[in-house]
Amino acid sequence: MAISQSEVIEVDKYGRMVYHPDFHFKHKKKFTEEELEYICKYNEVDSARHLAFAIGKTEHTIRGKLSELRKKGLYEYYKNLNKHW
Repeated sequence: MAISQSEVIEVDKYGRMVYHPDFHFKHKKKFTEEELEYICKYNEVDSARHLAFAIGKTEHTIRGKLSELRKKGLYEYYKNLNKHW
């Protein structure tokens, strides 16, 4: 059985999965409040890869957003929001 190009999963030099339309279905879309709460709340107990699969964005995007939220002082706000999760 031949493997199609869409079934091949590539990783970057850091071992992060690169964009794949089947897994990153929310690629290039703005984060929702619910997604921000989710990644902040579960970041300390789950990996970036699992968070990425859960919300449909790449690991790189997840890590970048978490860093941005920390710099803006919003990480704890979303972590403790308790509105969606």
